[in-house]
Amino acid sequence: MRTWGKWIDQNIDPTKKLVFYRGYSSAHFRGGDWDSGGTCNGEKEPILSGAFLDSYPLKMTIVEEVLREMKVPVTLLNVTKLTNFRKDGHPSVYGKNRTLETKISTRRQDCSHWCLPGVPDAWNELIYASLVLQQSTLSVLR
Repeated sequence: MRTWGKWIDQNIDPTKKLVFYRGYSSAHFRGGDWDSGGTCNGEKEPILSGAFLDSYPLKMTIVEEVLREMKVPVTLLNVTKLTNFRKDGHPSVYGKNRTLETKISTRRQDCSHWCLPGVPDAWNELIYASLVLQQSTLSVLR
C-alpha cells in the first residue's frame, strides 16, 4: 500500500487527475472460507438493524493511514461498512449463468463477489457523488 502511495505521489499531477481508492468489501462466508467449505446460500435479507457487524478490518486502518500520509489527495470510497450489511448480495451457488434448476454445488460458493443490480450500483453512486462534489468545489474556487 505504501509503494502504491509513493507511486501516486511521484507520478500523478493532482491539478490534472483525480485519484480514487475503493476500500475492501466484505465477504460473508459461514463455517469456513472460500477454500474450506464456507457458505452463504439461503441469505434473503440484508442486515437491517444495528446488529453486530464484524470489527473494522486492520487492512482498512492501514489504507486510511497511508492516504493521510500522501501528498496527492485521494478520495476514499469506503465501502467496507456499507457492504458488511449486504450478506444477501452474493452469487453464492448461482454463478455463471446458473438458474434455480442448475445451481452449482453447495460445497463451493461465491460469497465474496456481488450480484447486479445491487452493491456495485451503490459504489457507482459513491463515485458519482464524489465527482459532483469535486466539480462543485472546483467551481467555487474559480
